[in-house]
Amino acid sequence: MGVRGASEPGALLNETLELLYARRSTRVYDPSPLTTDEKQAIAHAALRAPTGGNMVLYTIIEIEDQALKDRLAVLCDDQPFIAAAPWVLVFVADYQKWTDLFVAGGAYEMEGVEHRRGVSPGDLLLACSDALIAAQNAVIAAESLGIGSCYIGDILENGEEVARLLELPPHTLPIAMVCFGRPRAPQEPIEHYGKRLVHTDRYRRMAPADLTEAARDLAALHAPHGLPEGAVDYPQVVYRRKFASAFMREMNRSVTWWLERWERG
Repeated sequence: MGVRGASEPGALLNETLELLYARRSTRVYDPSPLTTDEKQAIAHAALRAPTGGNMVLYTIIEIEDQALKDRLAVLCDDQPFIAAAPWVLVFVADYQKWTDLFVAGGAYEMEGVEHRRGVSPGDLLLACSDALIAAQNAVIAAESLGIGSCYIGDILENGEEVARLLELPPHTLPIAMVCFGRPRAPQEPIEHYGKRLVHTDRYRRMAPADLTEAARDLAALHAPHGLPEGAVDYPQVVYRRKFASAFMREMNRSVTWWLERWERG
């Protein structure tokens, strides 16, 4: 199914591919700050990312205030390493700047145009894509400089307070926060489960035998020392820890709030 050996590096290898293969999330940082040159290089790489229709539907917020960083660490599922990260960026899906430009430029008064008011879910998805592509550019640029990173999807939680703290207007959504810093210790590359991620021509659901094999592979990768008490296979671990957890209930509540806020304006 899909590209043969897609989970393996393959025969071709260069510095860029080695960098991508070696990258892993970094949650323990050396306290040394990033230099101005390093920050500028990473930010410039982010801004070179592809963007839908050349609209650049994102904004990047650099978190410098330590008190703000401390609070975000609590709001994002209480993860103290966020507060200790030398550099934190929030990537915001942003259509607000365009709705403001439309008003300022008189776009809504143009003749011969089929007008639409408000900002739709399709606009949001495009903006999220723009922001996430920029974030990944930043992550890879940082990796090339020996600077580790970690995505924080939990920035979607506690939407009301996050919106207030970052003063986010209605047509924005913080799709990802990324922590950056030099790893405190050398990091060994880890193998990733990728055997069934590349399909050809169409989506293919796994057959029962494939599901059994996938569960076994995931357990070997993520729980090599055994499953926690009360779980008989790895999907149960993920279900309890991720899908049915309190933080996911909060994330889903907040995402509903973000979406309603986006469309309501």
